[in-house]
Amino acid sequence: MGLTATAAAVVPPLGLATGARAATATGTEPVGAVGEGSAAAAESLVFDPSAYTELTTSITDTEGTAHTVTYHFYKVASYVAAPVDVVYQGLNVSVPVAVDGTAVDATHAPILFANSVGGYMPSSVASATGIGAGPGGGGPGGPGGPGGGGSTGPSRTLLALLAGYVVVEPGARGRTLVDSSGVYYGVAPAAIVDLKAAVRYVKANRGRIPGNVDRIVSSGTSAGGALSALLGASGDSPLYASLLRELGAADASDAVFASADWCPITDLEHADMAYEWCWGDNALADGSAVDATVSAELRAQFTDYLAQLRLTAPGFGRLTARNLDDHLVRTYLEPSAARYLAALSDTDRAAYLAANPFLGWDGKKATFTWADFLTHVGARKKDAPSFDAFDLSTPECNEFGSSTTAVRHFTEYSLRKQEGAGARLDADIPEKLHLMNPMFHLVDQVNSGRSRHWWIRLGTKDSDTSLTVAANLAARLENLGDDVDLQYYWDAGHAVDNDPGDFIQWIGRISAKRR
Repeated sequence: MGLTATAAAVVPPLGLATGARAATATGTEPVGAVGEGSAAAAESLVFDPSAYTELTTSITDTEGTAHTVTYHFYKVASYVAAPVDVVYQGLNVSVPVAVDGTAVDATHAPILFANSVGGYMPSSVASATGIGAGPGGGGPGGPGGPGGGGSTGPSRTLLALLAGYVVVEPGARGRTLVDSSGVYYGVAPAAIVDLKAAVRYVKANRGRIPGNVDRIVSSGTSAGGALSALLGASGDSPLYASLLRELGAADASDAVFASADWCPITDLEHADMAYEWCWGDNALADGSAVDATVSAELRAQFTDYLAQLRLTAPGFGRLTARNLDDHLVRTYLEPSAARYLAALSDTDRAAYLAANPFLGWDGKKATFTWADFLTHVGARKKDAPSFDAFDLSTPECNEFGSSTTAVRHFTEYSLRKQEGAGARLDADIPEKLHLMNPMFHLVDQVNSGRSRHWWIRLGTKDSDTSLTVAANLAARLENLGDDVDLQYYWDAGHAVDNDPGDFIQWIGRISAKRR
């Protein structure tokens, strides 16, 4: 990335947060308290605007032009007063001050809150020496990072800095963390509680952290995309209050203005059902088929779940298992193919159409059937069940582990297949599922503190989860009256970001709105 430090008189180096008194977010209702209320705890949550390192980096824009950006880089040791693990519960702030020698005033700029969680694993920014420089950071191809694994071109974090936005990069605990006594301290809901606490820290420091804390735009990819969606859906939900209080989170709102979610791995308790509905007819990469009985049973469950959601879409009315495929094709997949074809040269377009005769093309519109689309995608990535595996081998079984148990079943279907029809989930599982699923906060308990602006992206060949997950999320948000921009990238796989420049422009447009 060409990151170089320039001379700057700053104290202390790398900007560890210090101060005398915790700030409270103006204009928001407190929804939690700082730890035990001690003065020392309050002091630890004050951001010091003078404690930065000045850095200069070269950022190439989407047109291929290189720019020199000077920015102030702050490291906050912990965004909570009673951290469990400071390695993961810290955040970094990057504030642009000059682009190509012209001064930038980011005092009232939007704030991109870019988590780099992947696979519900722990994410740390503690070792980063500049924007996007930590593990899983914002460079293209970083696994699960803000840049989007498999993407090409500049990362959205760097483009945000170039646009004059403030960038906050939070760390968060994850499912694999275990202490010396064998306690797992990063399983659900640790990651979302940490990210909410980080948002609260930023908002509590209104006027100290540069940027407009009323224009925080959350972003993430894969599991990070799921957490970003959850941040957007669950803002200021009282369900998290006691967990935030235990950490000594700041006395401020944790609602975010907008949520940007790339291929969100979410709605996990229904993910096995959705996966079979979408990919159940496709073989695995080795050509073998999944268990037909399991696939059929899960598909039937998805039919019931979809009916319970009572989603509607323009031109389709109530979405059901009978018309959802047509909705996906007409609303998202054909427009995706059309954008792809229109962007090709005449020669490349002709070659692509010749290689893919299932595609109809009239020069403006692409047409095809759902069945032909599934054949085009080819092998599915995951076996059945895809998320709550019978043998507990999937990452999600670890995510829903307990403090003393590494892996657990989180769906009755998988549990009862293994332990019998009378088996019951552990008593804490239902609440954990609620705390981890944005759909709960949009359907079961419609949350008034949710984001009203949404950017959702994923690839048409992304079989890490079902294509219905993003579409159902978008349908519910639109039914609630929210502003939703959902697009699928044609022929793209998992964790791709093909239009980061458009995303940065979107932030600018929505930030000018009142809400």
